[in-house]
Amino acid sequence: MITGNPYYSYNLSELPLGCQYCVRGEKLVLFVTGLCPRRCYFCPVSDQKYGKDVTFANERPVEQQEDVLEEAEAMSAKGTGITGGDPFVKVERTAEYIKKLKKKYGKEFHAHLYTSLNLVTKEKLQLLAAAGLDEIRFHLDLDSETLWPKLEIARSFSWDIGVELPLLPNKEEAIKEAIAFMQDKADFLVLNELEVADTSQSQLLKMGYTTKHSLSYAVKGSVESGLRLLESVREKYPQFKVHLCTAKLKDAVQLTNRLKREAQGVKRPFDIVSKEGLLTRGALYLPELVPGFGYREKIALANKERLCLTLEQVKKAVQEKLQLQEKELFLDKKKPRLLLAAKLVRKHKKRLQTLGVIPAIVKEYPTADQLEIEVELFQA
Repeated sequence: MITGNPYYSYNLSELPLGCQYCVRGEKLVLFVTGLCPRRCYFCPVSDQKYGKDVTFANERPVEQQEDVLEEAEAMSAKGTGITGGDPFVKVERTAEYIKKLKKKYGKEFHAHLYTSLNLVTKEKLQLLAAAGLDEIRFHLDLDSETLWPKLEIARSFSWDIGVELPLLPNKEEAIKEAIAFMQDKADFLVLNELEVADTSQSQLLKMGYTTKHSLSYAVKGSVESGLRLLESVREKYPQFKVHLCTAKLKDAVQLTNRLKREAQGVKRPFDIVSKEGLLTRGALYLPELVPGFGYREKIALANKERLCLTLEQVKKAVQEKLQLQEKELFLDKKKPRLLLAAKLVRKHKKRLQTLGVIPAIVKEYPTADQLEIEVELFQA
């Protein structure tokens, strides 16, 4: 019987090095481009990104290379997982990011990359190897073996080679065939529990797949299929390294640990960090830009320069009224608002309302998008 590990997943032999960094939340997720040569019916990439040449570092939109370095700094990253789309569509861009990160953080900064075999050539692999890529993970097409021999090309370079496969319950035999092919060509295999994505690309529900229960995105029977495959590998290829990565690992371990790291990097002196890595803080909003329906759209369309000028005046008035030091009040220019200690908002909410702002206590992610989880508004 296969037993679980402390990360709510299952493995034969030790975890691949890239996975070890991920479960500790130490990897920057670098989404190089949403462009991809394939149209997988289980693709989880959001409609905001799929088919578009956009780059994100975690949740931060990347407009210049320094944005990637800034996000890595914010979370004290020790490595990066490079994904897409397919990074090979923009392989030169991908190589540049690897070189930039290695230059700043050193050769020990671990970089792993996900790609299909569609665009693989020896020249592109050479470019990434020269940039310092440490680990490459290939997605094999379970419906066609045509490109599988390309896996051999990667063996010319001194990096770890992995294969990633989605745990489609009705593809168990095809996965066994893929394992038989790769077990002497790759260093490890990662089997991913299948999840239904709320995107136009994901067709799983239309194809008859169902989720475990109403509160889960994980596909019913996916993990069970993976456990049977692990038993098969243990019997036939006992030395082969395999990791069955579950949806719970991604949410409860990998994401939570990353949020904790990011929270420590971005928190203000007055912020309270929860055990899940969320920030609780006080906020002062102008009446025209208060969280609620259409808030994100309002931020995108707002005249932030004008709003920040108004908030600068409010900031001075708040400092004077509450006798606050500079470090106790922060002007957030991305989402024009003032930030301060939640306890100050609760204690002085009525006095703050007289200054023409709406006080609130907010619980939000420490990510670049500062997504709100809870907002308690104190309106007169």
